[in-house]
Amino acid sequence: MSDTVPPWPAAAELVTGSLRLEPLRVEHAAEAFVLFDDVRLHAWIGGEPLGAEQLRARYRRLAVGRSPDGTQGWLNWMLRRTADGLLVGTVQATLERAPDGRLAAELAWVVGSAHQGRGHAREGALAVARWLRGQGADLLLAHVHPGHAASAAVARALGLAPTGTVVDGEVRWSGDAAPDGTRGGP
Repeated sequence: MSDTVPPWPAAAELVTGSLRLEPLRVEHAAEAFVLFDDVRLHAWIGGEPLGAEQLRARYRRLAVGRSPDGTQGWLNWMLRRTADGLLVGTVQATLERAPDGRLAAELAWVVGSAHQGRGHAREGALAVARWLRGQGADLLLAHVHPGHAASAAVARALGLAPTGTVVDGEVRWSGDAAPDGTRGGP
C-alpha cells in the first residue's frame, strides 16, 4: 500500500439501547448464513442468497476493512439483540473521499425477514452514523430502491434526502453528517 492510500478506521464495537453492533468477523458467517439464506431479502436488492462457503469467503474479504487497492474503507457490523444475543441483521459503511475532499460514508443495512419492523435497521444505522461522524465522516449516502418504504424511512432517520441520481435502479440519498451524526441536508 502506498503513502497516498488513506488510512481507514477499523470498525469498533457499538452498543445501543437494544443492540450490540459487532465488527464483522469471518466467524459470523455460519450464524449469518441461517439469517440471510432468504430469497425475500433479495426482492429489493437483486441477486440471490449466497451459499455458506460463498458467504464465508465474502466475510473474509470484507473483514480486512478496506478494498484490495486501499481506496475504500469497508466497515461492517453484525447487529445482535442485547436481550437474547440473537443475530438480527447487519449495517455496512463504505468510506471514500468525495471529489470535494470530504469523507463520504455510504451506508447499507439488511435485517433478517423475521426481525423486520422492529426498528433494528434504524437503531443500528443511527449508531453507525454517529460513530462515523466521530471518525471524521461529513457526508452520508445510501442507495434505496424507490419502492422500499422501510429503507427510505431509515434513510430519512439518518437525515438523508433523495437526490435525482439513480444507480442500478436505486435512488441515491445524501446528507451532510451533522455533529451528532444524524441530521443534515442534501
